[in-house]
Amino acid sequence: MTQPAGYPIRKMRVLIADDVQETRRNTRLMLATIDDVEVVAIASNGVQAVQLAKEHHPDIVFLDINMPQMDGLTAYTEILKIHPDTGCVIISAEKDTSTLRAAMSIGVQEYLIKPFTVEELEVAVARVQERVDQTRKKLVQDTQLRKQREAYLIQLAAEYAKSRRTDDKAIEVFEQLAENPKCEMRWIQNLAMLYIVRQRWDKLKILAEKIEKRTKQ
Repeated sequence: MTQPAGYPIRKMRVLIADDVQETRRNTRLMLATIDDVEVVAIASNGVQAVQLAKEHHPDIVFLDINMPQMDGLTAYTEILKIHPDTGCVIISAEKDTSTLRAAMSIGVQEYLIKPFTVEELEVAVARVQERVDQTRKKLVQDTQLRKQREAYLIQLAAEYAKSRRTDDKAIEVFEQLAENPKCEMRWIQNLAMLYIVRQRWDKLKILAEKIEKRTKQ
């Protein structure tokens, strides 16, 4: 990742998880030879890996495929729920085709077979770093589009509320706003009134349950 001139190089933050101490140690030593990499956490099982990833938000996680309490693939699935922009390198003692397919299906970018060399490790880091950068750019773009769409919906909702529209288009706009867990209560109240006017009692019941659940949080 290219840094602007005059700015310090941002290091890739890495988490290592392996139940074998020697592997953890060797992986850390090899990563130390890569200038733009910083090991921020080390775990001995999948559960620890998820917890440490939650705390440290690493850019890349190195996960052993077989670990006690939680395997590497399950751990990465859980990490993605917390930090969807995290890249992953799976480490395994053997090359199993079915495991490789399973890893690829959940978004794992690289797969290293033990014992691996510093060169193989460096190539894996570079490839995952590129994927992480791409993922983060897409997440930023998606967030911007979502905000633009929500701003447009709010503008429409304000116009419809002012003109007291009760047609299907108005209901559609308020329903889309209500899908956001952080939707302002005034839009939900407007939607409730529309359901009453249009006698959509089934939808009003669902909305009332949603409001009640939200107020209890």
